[in-house]
Amino acid sequence: MAGIRPFDARALLTPPDPRAAKAFTAQLRMSGHLPGTGAAIAGYAIALAFIGGIGVVIIVLAVVLSPFLREGSIILGILFLIPIGLGLGGLALAWFLGQEAQRTQEDRRLRLAGFSRDVGMEYVPAVPTPPLPGVLFGIGSDRTGYDILRGREPRFVEIGNYAYTTSDGKNTHTSRWGYIAIRLDVPLPHIVLDAVGNGVKLGVWERGQRLSLEGDFDRYFHLSCPEGYERDALYLFTPDVMARFIDNASALEVEIVDDWMFLYSPDELSTLDPARWAWAFAVVSALLDKLDQWGRWRDDKLRADATVRRPAAAPAVAGPAAPAPTPAPMTFTPTPMGVAPPGQRLKRSKAWLIALLVVAGAFVVVPVALFAVGFLVFLAQGS
Repeated sequence: MAGIRPFDARALLTPPDPRAAKAFTAQLRMSGHLPGTGAAIAGYAIALAFIGGIGVVIIVLAVVLSPFLREGSIILGILFLIPIGLGLGGLALAWFLGQEAQRTQEDRRLRLAGFSRDVGMEYVPAVPTPPLPGVLFGIGSDRTGYDILRGREPRFVEIGNYAYTTSDGKNTHTSRWGYIAIRLDVPLPHIVLDAVGNGVKLGVWERGQRLSLEGDFDRYFHLSCPEGYERDALYLFTPDVMARFIDNASALEVEIVDDWMFLYSPDELSTLDPARWAWAFAVVSALLDKLDQWGRWRDDKLRADATVRRPAAAPAVAGPAAPAPTPAPMTFTPTPMGVAPPGQRLKRSKAWLIALLVVAGAFVVVPVALFAVGFLVFLAQGS
């Protein structure tokens, strides 16, 4: 990638160093770059206290009732203590597995931090609710970016993973993505490239916003842009730019919004796999070469007030020496950077709402219709 040191993945393959990894994670927590583990420890403490409290109550009851139960009190106590033992065993197993997972994550952080240093980037372990304008970054709850690498030359680039949680009222589901965020020179219209064949979609957009491009581009991507911005999309996606996306990013969802371009993968991109990092760097490098020409784009819809005529000169006073009036010159104001409101966001399809209304209407109309038919039949029989 231009502006970044030569690709060096040795840090991803170094042997584990548990002490160094643990110390590095502790340093991240002390500097505020990583949330603490207080909630998990508190959860274990509460569970242990709850199980221990139940055990104490059972023992006390067994002692108090022993004169009445005699030999049966010992058997009853054993029967009650079996689930307590199982609970303590399960808690101990959960603690052991949690410690193993924590050591694995600590080792992962140390490796990624070393890799980011070697390629001239910055490692960011976690960002709660990333302040990014992409579609994915506004979905669900518990939104977190993690294992992020950032580069700032020749332009800002961020490669990382992202997770969010959705719920249908009964079950919750955590979705995980990999993403590449590239800062652009100017805000651009909202454009989405839906990769054909990767099984995911960023959204369903209103009809009339789909644009077909020349060549084989439609075999790889479905392009959506706001109505009235078709010519602008053609300006941005010239044949050479389309070729770069087809050759390097055909497996990724692409979104251009404001002054950002996002490339989304349904799989994590920030991993310990050198081959995946080499591929991600190759994608970014191929696209950076073509982004400079996008910086010259301007929204013609903001040009309405760009041309201003100076006020006309005051009429000359009549007289023998009065000079002839000169025409007022024209002055031009450059088109401002930005996007007019109609082009800032794609319009989402309301097909799901229509379907919901149809289903809800069916639950109302069908019973009413059946009641009306039955009532008419009743009246006919009565007459």
